[in-house]
Amino acid sequence: MSDLHVEVTGNGPDLVLLHGWGLNVRVWDGLVEEVRDRYRLIAVDLPGHGKSPWTQGRNTPAEQAWLLHSTLAPISNRYSLLGWSLGGQIALDLAAAMPAQIEKLVLVATTPRFTAAPDWPYGMKLEVITKMATQLRTDYQRTVRDFLDLQVRGSLDGNGVVEQLRRALSVHGEAKPEALEAGLNTLATSDLRPTVPHVRTPTLVIAGQNDRITAPGASRVLATTLPDARYVEMRRAAHAPFLSHRKEFIAVLEQFLRTGDADTAAAAGPPPTASHSPPDMPTASTRATIGRNPQNAPVATTAASVGRSPSHAPTASTQATAGRSPPRAPTASTRAAASHSLPDAPTVSAPPTGGHNLPNAPMAAAAGSAGRSLPAALMAAADPSVKPAATLPPTQPVRAAKKKRMKARARKKLQASTR
Repeated sequence: MSDLHVEVTGNGPDLVLLHGWGLNVRVWDGLVEEVRDRYRLIAVDLPGHGKSPWTQGRNTPAEQAWLLHSTLAPISNRYSLLGWSLGGQIALDLAAAMPAQIEKLVLVATTPRFTAAPDWPYGMKLEVITKMATQLRTDYQRTVRDFLDLQVRGSLDGNGVVEQLRRALSVHGEAKPEALEAGLNTLATSDLRPTVPHVRTPTLVIAGQNDRITAPGASRVLATTLPDARYVEMRRAAHAPFLSHRKEFIAVLEQFLRTGDADTAAAAGPPPTASHSPPDMPTASTRATIGRNPQNAPVATTAASVGRSPSHAPTASTQATAGRSPPRAPTASTRAAASHSLPDAPTVSAPPTGGHNLPNAPMAAAAGSAGRSLPAALMAAADPSVKPAATLPPTQPVRAAKKKRMKARARKKLQASTR
């Protein structure tokens, strides 16, 4: 008998849904209603969330991934897996440990490391999470409310999205304080970067352009490190794009689940044409396709096939992902160590075009001084204050070289006419 609460509905290929910290299966109701006639949806309450009991000693993503595997084994032996935020970290661990069971992987607002580090500028300051944990012990309901508000900051229809999140808690039940505290500890200590290169499953990474919890830069680096991944960034979305941009999200999701090739971009809507970059500076492989939509429509913007498997010929997008470790078979030691402070993951080298920087970290601001309220500290830590570096137009070097050649030809003609 499974320890976890599971809801199964619909007909078609199996798709497992894992929610994020503090929430439950009700956050998927809108998505389930839209696709239940085409997929069999298997929604799971994480330990201590919703109607799932909490058991001490199952704190790390690896331990929760094993519990999830035990829960799913009697229901499905082959499925696609969609994980959101904390659920995405658990999905990463499960995909590395059980590749035979997972057909495709979808990671929404997911980062391999939640806290900032000298070699990881895309995370939140550790002291902010520590402050959250302190408030959690005195008023866990307020802590969750503040976290929900932060999730929708910068999102299209933020009020509507936060109401859906609150409704999920009121209808299906709040998470247990012990589970919330363990989840924060997992976010503060877990580093899955060494695990990422071992995830060979075809993966779709979806980020929100204005996400204040999981920086889009973290999702981009995750996509470039995965052996076979595609990256989609949804404009005017924050931490829950499947709620704020449901139609676009489902279109991209289904395109990937049906085909899994670079044509995932087609489902996202018309490509952007303006060259203005979003707040986080994209890497060389994604910069060309991420920008402002001239009509300011809330469509998804996508990068073409980041991090293809070695069987594909290298393209301009894959050549920019230098520094990736060669894929290796996962070992027991690498899977078991997912929740500890581990050796540095492969880094992405600087893009080849001059004048570009790696993505700016939107979590650079430190938590406030003593006495500042938790929401203010969270907002200060999560609000992107660093402006992207100026982008050098890619045609400028070409034009300069052409002009130089034309001047050289003119000099030769002039010398020939004076002889």
